[in-house]
Amino acid sequence: MNELNLSKSAAEYVQTSIKDGVLTIMMNKPKKLNGWTAQMMDAFKESLKQAATHEATKAVIFTGSGHYFSAGVNFGGTLKPMHPKKLHKMIVDHNQQLFEVFLHFPKPILVAMNGPAIGASVTSSTLCNGIIASQDATFSTPFAALGITPEGCSSIHFPRLMGEQGAQRMLGAEGWKPTAAQALEAGLVQWVVPSDQLQEEAQRIALDWIATGQGRAFLGGSELAELESANARESKELADAFLGADFLRGQFQFLWSKKKRGPSLVFLILLMLRPFWKHLA
Repeated sequence: MNELNLSKSAAEYVQTSIKDGVLTIMMNKPKKLNGWTAQMMDAFKESLKQAATHEATKAVIFTGSGHYFSAGVNFGGTLKPMHPKKLHKMIVDHNQQLFEVFLHFPKPILVAMNGPAIGASVTSSTLCNGIIASQDATFSTPFAALGITPEGCSSIHFPRLMGEQGAQRMLGAEGWKPTAAQALEAGLVQWVVPSDQLQEEAQRIALDWIATGQGRAFLGGSELAELESANARESKELADAFLGADFLRGQFQFLWSKKKRGPSLVFLILLMLRPFWKHLA
């Protein structure tokens, strides 16, 4: 079998193709900036799960269609009103499992950044074997601005890739958004090419990995066990932050300003109920 056998729902969000042992998984919702809705995440999780045991696949390229790599996780589509303890556990499990998909993928995986990347789409990419970026790519991890804590192992992995100063610039209040050239200089990405050469160069790198027997490896000298530990810790810290008043208020105001009334009211309800949480069993 040369092609993945994706479910109909997954095929609506990602496209896959294979050539010479290199499987390309392309997020394919360009009008939505390849945002990580629940459906998009389910789709690429399904793709990576199949690729892990797909005999014809020797290496993977993970990329996006259109001008954006990904606008990151769609918070309005992932949080629902529920008992706070249940919601906290859901956030912990959801975040931890998302990054475990990348941490536990057993074959060499190259991220081809075709454009701007935000949040989890950045941090998850650093957990792969490498990142090749289009010259049009930019990188943003606006956790501090959102009132939440770092995720995707970035609290320990970013300092190893970029040094403490570079990591703090991206993860802290400054909210530095490096261009592809700046990200290359900082150590966040490993290659930068013109946008019209991205897929060709990504294929060449992946083929070279296959030819030289490149296995699964992590950047910056990080080890799987410590990344797993960081992911578990960060997931709990993130859940605490997600249920904080600042984050809930900020998301309500942002979504309301975008006229997304339904999702915005979810955050308003959660915010209004916070004073009563301590009385719930």
